[in-house]
Amino acid sequence: MIETNDLTKLFDEFVAVKDVNLNVRPGEVLALLGPNGAGKTTTVRMLTSVLNPTSGSATVGGFDVVSQAEKVRASVGVLTEQHGLYLRMNGREYLDFFGRLYGLDADTRSSRGLALAGRFGMADVLEQRLGEYSKGMRQKLALIRAMLHDPPVLLLDEPTSAMDPHSARLVRDAIRDLRGDGRTIILCSHNLPEAEELSDRIAIIRRGEIIASGTALELKARLLGPPLLELRVGGSLNGLVKTLDGLVDVESQGYGWIRYRVESPTVTNPLVIKKLASLGIDVVTLSEVPQSLEEVYMRVVSQSDAPL
Repeated sequence: MIETNDLTKLFDEFVAVKDVNLNVRPGEVLALLGPNGAGKTTTVRMLTSVLNPTSGSATVGGFDVVSQAEKVRASVGVLTEQHGLYLRMNGREYLDFFGRLYGLDADTRSSRGLALAGRFGMADVLEQRLGEYSKGMRQKLALIRAMLHDPPVLLLDEPTSAMDPHSARLVRDAIRDLRGDGRTIILCSHNLPEAEELSDRIAIIRRGEIIASGTALELKARLLGPPLLELRVGGSLNGLVKTLDGLVDVESQGYGWIRYRVESPTVTNPLVIKKLASLGIDVVTLSEVPQSLEEVYMRVVSQSDAPL
């Protein structure tokens, strides 16, 4: 649904995006992560035919972003960081206005607007002026606008920013439902737990270049090393670390616990438990220590320019 080949954008001598290659399948959510100024917004603007690339190419929904720009714009729903809401309109007027721009008939504009407003808990405020909306309400209305014409592709920039926890959960649930409907989504976010929760794959961009990509599990394995496991036993280890030498690589320890890494937990862990049992030591727990996407992200953006 979205494919880019060496997509590049220059502003005079400044390279905003360089040789970006993406391939996002139908029904897939790609989280595009990176620091401010990394090139995320410029990439999205090229994918929506707002900006023409300097070189390279991109297609969205099978349409070329340069030669078939109108068809691309009809195929995407976009939530930008700056919503551009018309604050003197009320919610109903605003959605009707954009429904007309999308070429929807009156019945479709009304039915879709009401259905989406109900989905996001906005049905009771459609008669209020947008100037009276809270930041979270404005965010939800902008998301409804992006979905109004039932596009197969959604490009979402910080979709839950400024929302209370309940509203943010509604939006995350909606994104899951949309993925289930076969829609393709690119999600730009600084909320790393949210990005990990919602995305199928992750691409990290820095200085205009994709420097790491893959699933969250793949990136963790590649950048953080083998799984980190925590073993807890009843009582003190009493020098047991030396006994396990050769089986595991112990990273840290305390009273009654150790943390270690192994390449193949399914092979090594049974040997560790067997060894402890032979010494009469009771294992209380043996579990993997969760490693966050934030750890991956911080490591990637702080390292050298080489792609990872």
